[in-house]
Amino acid sequence: MCQPRPNEPTVGVVTDVIRLLDLRETPLSVGEVYDAVQDPAVGGIALFVGTVRDHDVGKGVTQLDYSSHPSAPVVLREMAGETVAKFHVVSLAAVHRVGALAVGDIAVIVAVGCAHRSEAFAASRHLIDELKARVPIWKHQSFTDGDEEWVGTP
Repeated sequence: MCQPRPNEPTVGVVTDVIRLLDLRETPLSVGEVYDAVQDPAVGGIALFVGTVRDHDVGKGVTQLDYSSHPSAPVVLREMAGETVAKFHVVSLAAVHRVGALAVGDIAVIVAVGCAHRSEAFAASRHLIDELKARVPIWKHQSFTDGDEEWVGTP
């Protein structure tokens, strides 16, 4: 799991609310993420699962390869803490794959548990949008026509 290292910033982090954060080379489990956010105080869980689709930019996709910067776990933890601070979050989990993925593989899962569904939807949307915008994870796409493309690189 993405644990902060000594002396690393943990802006807004509430460790009993942030239940699971990770970057993994192994397949992701929707059940694991869902189970992580279950709580008696939760009235709604919003779960987002991002998968590798078979096309992008009008071309067929054969596979993706995700890479991450060594700072990615720190940024993920900061961003999760900010989400907890901004919304009435009871529980939060987020995992992202790195390495080679095939079409149909799960690339990312985020889940947020809140007392009410509207809060859960808003917090989940914020969480996935911020993860995609800020966490330094880069996607290398391979296309059916032999072309390749890097997405999200600095």
